[in-house]
This record gives sequence, C-alpha cells and structure tokens, in this order.
Amino acid sequence: MGETLGIGGHQRPRKERTDTWLTPPGIVRALGPFDLDPCAAPDPKPWATAATHYTWPAQDGLLLPWYGRVWLNPPYGRALGTWLAKMARHGCGTAFTFARTETKAFFDHVWNEADAILFLKGRVSFHHQDGSPARNGGAPSVLIAFGADDVERLMESGIEGKLLALKRPVMIHLALRQDPPMPAWREVVVQAIRSLGGRASLRALYEALEDHPKAKANGRHWQAKVRQTAAVVAQRVDTGQYALAV
Repeated sequence: MGETLGIGGHQRPRKERTDTWLTPPGIVRALGPFDLDPCAAPDPKPWATAATHYTWPAQDGLLLPWYGRVWLNPPYGRALGTWLAKMARHGCGTAFTFARTETKAFFDHVWNEADAILFLKGRVSFHHQDGSPARNGGAPSVLIAFGADDVERLMESGIEGKLLALKRPVMIHLALRQDPPMPAWREVVVQAIRSLGGRASLRALYEALEDHPKAKANGRHWQAKVRQTAAVVAQRVDTGQYALAV
C-alpha cells in the first residue's frame, strides 16, 4: 500500500514509536459481528475484529474482494480516501476514523456516500498491538455507517455520541422509529429470560425470540446480538446458560 501510518488499518493517534493502534474491543463488540476486516492489525492479534482478516503486508485489502459486513479502521494518511471509496462502493459495513469533516476524503466518501454518522463523545483511547491501553487519539473520532443494517446497529450500540442521518430514507426511518420506539436489545433479552423463569439457555432464548421484530430487523446476525446482550445483562452460570441477578 505504500502507507506507513496506521499499519493494519489502525490510526496513529499521537506521535509515538509505533504505527499500529488497535480499536478498543468494546466498540467492535457493540457493533459486531463483522464478516471481514480488510486492513486488520498485524499478527498476533489480541482480539478479533471480524470473522476474516486481511493482514498487511501479506494481504492487500484494497486489491482483494470484500464481502458481507465490513469493519474498516483505515490507515490514516494519504490512502484514507482510497479505503473510504472502496467502503462506499461496497455499501455494507461500518468505518471508524478521525472526524476530519472538512477534508476531501470526508466530503467525497462520507458526506456524499454514507448513510449515517455517529460522532463519539470524548476522545477514544486506542490500544497497543499487545492489547495494552494507549493514550487517547488526540482528536475526535467518528463511526460511519454504510447500509441500513449498520445504521440500525449504530442506533442500538449504546456507544455515547451524536447520531446524524445523511440520507433521506434514513431520516424517515429515524423519525418513524421514534413512535413507537422499538425496545433495546437489553430490554428484549431481560424480558425473555424472565419469561423463562429467570434462567435460560441460549437455545431457549433463540426459540423465544426468533419471531421478535428485533430479530427480524437484525437479519442473520440476530442470534449474535442475543448472545452478546445476554453476556452483559445476565450472569453466565453454566455453558450456554444465563441467569438474571436476584
């Protein structure tokens, strides 16, 4: 790629010795699962960002095919616009970058192509390649949704910030969604566990929620959202078993 800043798709937040900076895992978990990270951090990775990783320099994500939901934390520098352009063409996934809203890359591929943006509250603290915490990025960050499914995931993520719809269908969707509001995944999963006696297996939760509007709205990834939410709102008491606190 000929780009030294942000190797592995992870931006350089401050001037330090390393060029590899990892996205906080909580952000990826809140928005996932993802099928592909086309510019993943070098191996060994302390955590996965997607089911499949293209890792520079062995794999050039700008040349290889993209598929499914993509997680993109592109290298920060001259190649940023090229990565965002490919993401816009792909049209399914979420990008994470600094909020350089005045730049040509942002105007060409975010303002004009994306469906929604979540401006994050505060400044994100990245991680070193070994997973240890690093300092904050020194600039505001933004999550960029391409496609209706990723807009919904930004809305449901619980990540603090301000959501801005960029396309008319998304604006209408946001307006309609307000009345009546669809319950959050936390509420849905807690209610399902309560209805099953306060303790439930993942299989029982899947059966109870397979026809729920939230499951249908999340498409093929709804079971992953149930698993992630159960791990947050309930205590794991056995393999695949969760119980609400008394």
